[in-house]
Amino acid sequence: MESVCILEGLRSFIGVKDGMYKHVPGEILGAEVLKELLKRVRLEEREIDLVIGGNAVGGGGNITRLAALEAGIPESVPAVTMDLQCASALESITMAAAMIESGAASVVVAGGLESSSTQPLRLWNPNHPDFVENKSYTVAKFIPGMQGEKVMLEGAELTALEEGIKKEEMDAWILRSHKRAAQAAEKGLLSDVVISVKGSRRDEGIRAGMNQKLIDRLPFILPGGKVITAANACLMNDGAAFLVLCSKSYAKKAGLQPKAYFRIGVSVGGNPLKSPETAVLAARKLLTAAGFDYHKIDAYEVNEAFAVIDALFLKNFKGIEDGYNIFGGALAYGHPYGASGALLLVHLLKALEIKGGRYGICSIAAAGGIGSAVLIERGDEGIE
Repeated sequence: MESVCILEGLRSFIGVKDGMYKHVPGEILGAEVLKELLKRVRLEEREIDLVIGGNAVGGGGNITRLAALEAGIPESVPAVTMDLQCASALESITMAAAMIESGAASVVVAGGLESSSTQPLRLWNPNHPDFVENKSYTVAKFIPGMQGEKVMLEGAELTALEEGIKKEEMDAWILRSHKRAAQAAEKGLLSDVVISVKGSRRDEGIRAGMNQKLIDRLPFILPGGKVITAANACLMNDGAAFLVLCSKSYAKKAGLQPKAYFRIGVSVGGNPLKSPETAVLAARKLLTAAGFDYHKIDAYEVNEAFAVIDALFLKNFKGIEDGYNIFGGALAYGHPYGASGALLLVHLLKALEIKGGRYGICSIAAAGGIGSAVLIERGDEGIE
């Protein structure tokens, strides 16, 4: 099989719902990232075989194709949109790698885009058994017989309670995430992989002044809730992130030097009522497939949609703190659902570069009890 090279990755600054990207549709966020990404790689646009983009709350109709056309990518280049909710972008990247490994494609651009600010309000058709007159919804149905705007919050609450993870344990992760994200922004650690869209200049969700007093003032979100608050659950967000993947033979022919190599991608199913735990299940499956002990991994980027994911991940993989979400995580940056997996991978490439590390893992838990994870290698394989 062909080795899969990761040539470059970029993301937009991440906005908070109804914030700086209030009137910027997802396809425009995606298009701006795509345009800058292809410019940096110096890739002939007609050499792209496919664009794959994740999206979870858009209006449908293959929004990735719309973004590609907005970016000026030739109409002869096809595009496809994947919806695996939170894991959409990471699965898009795994699909791109599989196509390259099989020889079905040589160059694929993959990632995701999301706009919670402009997502449509949805109504069930009157013919559907879940129809309620004059009632719209924004959160899709993930579990048979259950639908609600707070289903993910309920899953995080249940996971924390059943796993014995207390609010105080999660508080430390909130503080860590915002502190590290603020430090990364101040030092410009991600400045070469983040671009401005429509004049944006910062990741809107980072709170440099986050403190315990503020955390303690925030109430529990769910009626009768005991652990999940607005501080230990991520916000709703807007943003986009994409990467360029290609075969090793293509990189050699074009004289392109990869930043890393895609090694393995996996997905796993788990309890849909406890979706946060699938980030752990996916990482375990990935490590087994690679034949690695988890200590061999130099950097982890795990989507902390909830602080319970951090606590649970470190409970299962003890002693990895130094390489875990070193720039902070989604509690600070936010979680633009369909783009988050690609955002993680962009951060992972930079984390390995800064640490001088070789192996890195991204892992993400998705609605409905699906986990997705990938292993990359930043090594000296080179392009002969």
